Amino acid sequence: MKQVIVVRKDLRLSKGKLAAQVAHAAVEAAEKSKWRKEWMRDMQKKSVLGCSNLEELMGIYEEAKKTGLPVSLISDAGRTEIPPGTVTCVGIGPAPEEDIDKITGKLKLL
Repeated sequence: MKQVIVVRKDLRLSKGKLAAQVAHAAVEAAEKSKWRKEWMRDMQKKSVLGCSNLEELMGIYEEAKKTGLPVSLISDAGRTEIPPGTVTCVGIGPAPEEDIDKITGKLKLL
């Protein structure tokens, strides 16, 4: 089991903003997962990966949704660095690692 958070690199978020967005995605996706309890008992493996832009991120989101994985699309409230509604990242899983890797396996660590 693992969880993956995919973040848009084109936004160039500050470290603090990036951390908050990743946290939102991790929690929201985990709450949707039928594998959450198993993942929580087993070290909560997760990776944060980067993608180029909104178009690539939305493709990843749609593919994860289509395959039935627990997925969460995160949009910012716009109170600090970026406009309201800006899509920042996608959380996928926890789910079986091989299922997530089919979608995100070619992405690099952020």
